[in-house]
Amino acid sequence: MILEVAVLDVIPSETNSFERDFTSACRIISSMKGYQGHQLQRCLEISSRYLLLVNWDTLEDHTVGFRQSPQYQEWKSLLHKYYDPFPRVEHYEMVLSVKG
Repeated sequence: MILEVAVLDVIPSETNSFERDFTSACRIISSMKGYQGHQLQRCLEISSRYLLLVNWDTLEDHTVGFRQSPQYQEWKSLLHKYYDPFPRVEHYEMVLSVKG
């Protein structure tokens, strides 16, 4: 499993619209091959900053399967207008997991 991590800095006056459109965009990403689930979290210190965490089966499911799909164009048209600056996206793999 691969974890996609994106810090989303949203234009402060657009957070309500972003959250509304993100809810619509969920159906797009959740329909993609290799998608396992996602979370969108809002920062407590900077209320216009969000953390998007997406679990994928493989790196290519995100970078090729999603990013090079027609569905990504719909995702992009819904969400990319809200970002300033454009998000940095990184991918992680599990090294250690401990549950209490």
